[in-house]
Amino acid sequence: MASLVGVFASSHAPLMARAWDSVDALRLKEILATFAELGRRFRAARPDVLIVVSPDHWVNFSLANLPSICIGVGESNEGPPEPWLKHLPYKSVPGHPGFALHLARTALDEGFEPSLSHRLALDHGFVIPLWKMGIDPLPPLVPIIVNDIEPPLPSLRRCLAWGDLIRTAIERYPENLRIAVLATGGVSHSIGEPDMGRIDEAFDRECFETLRSADREGLLAFLERKLESAGNGAAEMRNWLVAHGAAGAKGFELIGYHPYAEWYVGCGFAAWRLGAG
Repeated sequence: MASLVGVFASSHAPLMARAWDSVDALRLKEILATFAELGRRFRAARPDVLIVVSPDHWVNFSLANLPSICIGVGESNEGPPEPWLKHLPYKSVPGHPGFALHLARTALDEGFEPSLSHRLALDHGFVIPLWKMGIDPLPPLVPIIVNDIEPPLPSLRRCLAWGDLIRTAIERYPENLRIAVLATGGVSHSIGEPDMGRIDEAFDRECFETLRSADREGLLAFLERKLESAGNGAAEMRNWLVAHGAAGAKGFELIGYHPYAEWYVGCGFAAWRLGAG
């Protein structure tokens, strides 16, 4: 039987790649230490398969075809199409169709209706955290795209339920696989809006505390009240909800928080202590 061996979350600010040196040396040292710790925990988990939950930044989908949830079920996926990420080693990213199709089948059996893709292009949302964590080569990835970009967005409650569904699918998978989950995006930020560059540190810190509380209904109520005011990019906290659900909504641990205005994002990094009471 498969086992869930790690659950993680990381911001994926594009300017981490495009303008890394816009941040001073001391703060770069601090965020490098956070990435190193996240990478250390990831390697200690020794996953055979990694589920990555991220949005699509208009790479695979458009207003002509915009699924709420899409699971990548292919043998492989393309690396990032952004020209400023062409130096990354991730030209072709292996998939794991065995587990991915099992996840899709479990979803359909449980009343979820995901879209499927046999080949996705994995943009900066998928690869920047893994690159900065120093993960090379990558384990086989099962990408899950959540529409955090264009309303109507999937509900917060549904995203948390997707995490529950992922945990169920792992428990039902008959092969002996070690599976980890990485959610990317968030925390507060605003992109392409009049308040672009605003970081809401008060929201971010309250969000972390609410995740730590293990109170599912309290977390959902908090996000229903506050998420929209934290910037349009904060919608990516839906991905963290998927991870939180996969971890049983318990054991949240903040690894680092770096609200760097130069990158326009309140950058958050977390892991969940699996089996926490």
